[in-house]
Parts: sequence; structure tokens; C-alpha cells
Amino acid sequence: MTTPSIVDPATVLTNALGDASPDLMRTLLQTMINTLLSAEADAICGAEYGKPSADRVNSRNGYRTRELDTRVGTIDVAIPKLRSGTYFPEWLLERRKRSEAAMITVVADAYLAGVSTRRMDKLVKTLGIHSLSKSQVSRMAADMDGVC
Repeated sequence: MTTPSIVDPATVLTNALGDASPDLMRTLLQTMINTLLSAEADAICGAEYGKPSADRVNSRNGYRTRELDTRVGTIDVAIPKLRSGTYFPEWLLERRKRSEAAMITVVADAYLAGVSTRRMDKLVKTLGIHSLSKSQVSRMAADMDGVC
């Protein structure tokens, strides 16, 4: 089963370029990820969202929103929920890529070096992340302890 295009890429790009927003890459990435998640959920359900079909094996039931930290900053991801069973994309569960792992190492090293919470907040904002909780920093440091 092929999933028809839910979003017209030319229209999205034209609108984004017309806005000339400084967050262009973040907006385009968020749109693309949410479209891919929606298409994957449609494939699992056996039919497109909102379209009746005899082949349908499941239905969608709203969204779970999650923040995803990327190189272009933090984006909001809308993960479709299913009425029966679960859907959570594997790539969101994967270990971070090399650049994200390097960012985690920098934050963990700064924590271990005794950098203050205020300076840590400034550091992660410079790296493009809106906020980082103390528990997240502690978890990163614990991961570093396990590696070292």
C-alpha cells in the first residue's frame, strides 16, 4: 500500500521561504518528521487518517507530543496514538548520533567539572536546547560514569 502525499512539499517550501523566518530549518524539519510519523501510523492502521476503508485494522486516537533535540534546536514531535496497541517510532528510541553524543559529553563534562546551574543553562541554550533539567544532567553524568 502506498501512502499518498499528505503534504505538498512545494507549497510548504514556498510558504516557509515566503515567511523568511530565522527558524526555517526547524519548521521544515518539524513538518517533515510529523508527516513521516503520520504516514507510518497510516500504514500500521491499514488506511489513511479519516478515510473509511475495508482494509483498516486499527484507528488513530490523538497525539502524544514530545520534544526532540536536534542540531537545529528543539522541535515538537506529534506522535500518533492508536486505539489498540502502541506506536512509537524506533528512531526516537535509538542512541543519539555522534554529534548529539558529543553534545551530551560536553554537558556531562561541564557538570562533572562543577559548572554552575546558571552557566549550564547558558551553555545548552548556546547549543540550541531550550532547557535542561538537573535530573537530565545527572543522568548524562551517570552515563559518562558507566563509560569511563
